[in-house]
Amino acid sequence: MDLYKPLIALLAIVNPIGVIPFFIHFTQGFNRQQRQRTIRVAAFSACVVIGVSALAGLKIIEFFGISLASFQVGGGLLLLMSALQMLNAQPAESRKDDITEGADKADAGASIAIVPLTIPLLTGPATISTMVIYAEKTRHWWEQGVLVLYGVVIGLAVWLAFSLSGRIARVLGKTGINVMTRLMGLILAALAVEVMSDGLVKLFPILASTGR
Repeated sequence: MDLYKPLIALLAIVNPIGVIPFFIHFTQGFNRQQRQRTIRVAAFSACVVIGVSALAGLKIIEFFGISLASFQVGGGLLLLMSALQMLNAQPAESRKDDITEGADKADAGASIAIVPLTIPLLTGPATISTMVIYAEKTRHWWEQGVLVLYGVVIGLAVWLAFSLSGRIARVLGKTGINVMTRLMGLILAALAVEVMSDGLVKLFPILASTGR
């Protein structure tokens, strides 16, 4: 397994910088203590989602009797859809209903650290699919440990981006954030095609022979 690819894919999908405008919007009425708590919970939750997906994702799809090849094609398609969203400068995991629901919760004074910041804006089906696909490629326990460690890295990236959200928003502006989101989307689209092609070759071995 190429150990760098899962981290690149995760950074592209999670894209904490692209979620900064939503974080600022949802925490407008929060004081410093509430905002810091929201940052900690969001970062920890993202780490947990990624770690659990890496360790237990394969067992879950086996329980439902889904072949990994089919999951790769479906997961790759989901990644491609997320990439297309990002190329339109939208967060990979966003859905209008979830964002609206989160805004309502923020207005009501409830915590929005888990919904919608962690799920679905930071992590969601595309993130889980990515971890399951790369977990299958591991051959040693330490490789799975690396995937879990990547969850910690993503959690730290989320914490850092949200903690510096004000400065980042001022420096990059909306245009800069959109450009970065589109760049991440382009990288994610390339990874999605690779994941889908790997699954299609497993489902239809004749494709491997015709490609030679």
